[in-house]
Amino acid sequence: MRAVFLSSMILAGVASVAPAADLVSGTYVEVRTCQVYTGPCFANGEVGSAGKNAIMTWQIKDGHFAGVDLTGQSVAVVVKASHTLGFKGLGNAKTKKAIVIIDSAADPQKTTALKNFALLQTGLADRDIVGVHRADIDMQFDVDRITASVEIGDYARLQTRKARKGDCICSNESAYYPPLTGLKGFVPGVTIEGEVKARRLGTRWSVPDSRTAYLGTFEVDAADLQLAESI
Repeated sequence: MRAVFLSSMILAGVASVAPAADLVSGTYVEVRTCQVYTGPCFANGEVGSAGKNAIMTWQIKDGHFAGVDLTGQSVAVVVKASHTLGFKGLGNAKTKKAIVIIDSAADPQKTTALKNFALLQTGLADRDIVGVHRADIDMQFDVDRITASVEIGDYARLQTRKARKGDCICSNESAYYPPLTGLKGFVPGVTIEGEVKARRLGTRWSVPDSRTAYLGTFEVDAADLQLAESI
């Protein structure tokens, strides 16, 4: 539990610092179909059979990307992979397909910027994307308690909280698999409610009451994003 406590302190500390003008910053929730706060014995039992699906949601609190102000905007990515997304994350999958869901409040410029932001954050390519959709995205992130809820139109309903001592089973738990994107601070967590539907991916899954979540904050240098987009 020491790692969880330290991560909690990092997460709370980052959220209290005002972001610099050249940073894109905000909060992040990830839910997967395998345990991420777990021990090796439990993880080994899921390799090859679980953890091939995930949803990632970014809520941008402040920042510009590609000259577009993304303050207050949100974007989500739902992924279906051929292999368990393990220590190398999306790199573990030989094949992967995804949909990008853009906040319905975004105008055309912001839609393009949000899509490119999500691709750069995940390392996905345009060829991996089978659909770009729009929906109302509502993320409520309590930094003090480190809980979060996410509602994405008809696509997803998530309710998460940080992992606690009572969530341990083998007493050897840790943030076993890393998050699927780079984060400034994060904690592994429990998915209280986890319902995801993605018809374009031919997938529908539910992971209630499972140790399958990450809650975090991100700070990305806008200049680095711009450079990566141009390569």
